[in-house]
Amino acid sequence: MKILNITKSYRLKDFKFSLLIFVLALTSLGIMVIGSAKHSVQGKQMIGLLIGLVALVIVSLIDYMWILNLQWVLYGLTIAMLLAVRFFGKDVNGATRWIDFGFTTFQPSELAKILLVLFFAKFIMNHQDEMKKPLTIIQAVIFLAIPCLLIYKQPDLSTTISIAMVFCIMMYVGGLSYKFIGVVLLITVPTVVILLSIIVHSDVDVLQGYQETRILAWLQPEKYSSDEAYQQNNSIMAIGSGRLTGKGLNNNTTTSVKNGNFILEPQTDFIFAIVGEELGFVGCCIVIGLLLLIVIQCLRIGMRAPDMGGRIICCGVASQIGIQSFINISVATGLFPNTGIPLPFVSYGMSSLVSMFIGIGLVLNVGLQQKKYK
Repeated sequence: MKILNITKSYRLKDFKFSLLIFVLALTSLGIMVIGSAKHSVQGKQMIGLLIGLVALVIVSLIDYMWILNLQWVLYGLTIAMLLAVRFFGKDVNGATRWIDFGFTTFQPSELAKILLVLFFAKFIMNHQDEMKKPLTIIQAVIFLAIPCLLIYKQPDLSTTISIAMVFCIMMYVGGLSYKFIGVVLLITVPTVVILLSIIVHSDVDVLQGYQETRILAWLQPEKYSSDEAYQQNNSIMAIGSGRLTGKGLNNNTTTSVKNGNFILEPQTDFIFAIVGEELGFVGCCIVIGLLLLIVIQCLRIGMRAPDMGGRIICCGVASQIGIQSFINISVATGLFPNTGIPLPFVSYGMSSLVSMFIGIGLVLNVGLQQKKYK
């Protein structure tokens, strides 16, 4: 029986329990590592898991096409949330990304990642025969630019970049010509190289001060070892010190980078450093392996989606998880400049965790409506 036409008749055997198991396993591992990094917030992450699990189950049972038909409501909600941060947000260390409700804080940009995937899934579905037309591309870029500008102004460059990258992947899957993407890359790559050169060799202010300093610290870690490169250097040291099997969770080793408080807020952006130090190479491989399995499962479900909208939802969620994971781990290992972005399902943060669970719930609903092959 349908309820207000927002659900369908599903078969339990079509529910992708393997994806749910991978997500729960990774989240449980994350909770244990968070408890070791900062025990006082472990309980909040457990609450986030429970809320996220309830949201996942509810969303997985709602017909995703019904949700996609709320395209403009979702986009309006995204803009409204980001504007609320702009005017009523809570400032933490120079960044205004959170809304304080007294009993908890909420980071709208995390939910915006999922809402924008839904918006563009419907947009691409409606324009799939026009994806190569310049007008369609311009419209999509304008719709993307508004929330990205609001997020960038928080300031949150890493989230802005990840959303833009997910958008590009969704547009490609939706039918955007690879030739157009090639032209964009030919312009983007030299531009980035020139930008880095300007930052290093001139006094021209291209980015905000702290952003330029982080890039300089990444390019010249020895010069900035006592300030901006301090955390990344210690993160690399922590991962290396874990060797094969790590020092163990909640250890009291005096030589521990975590125990010496050499990494600020290790439960969030640098959680992978704690994984490396306390669970070693084996633990790092398990975390990366679970993330990879989650991404693969999302893509497999998308390949069997009954329509373009379902395919884009799965692609968008998979891309967001993959790109965020790549950026976070690259920062922790010194491959990218220091930038704040959570490791999906592992880093502390209820907004991020619940939003990711909602994304997985959407993918599971697509899986319940997959095409049947004879």
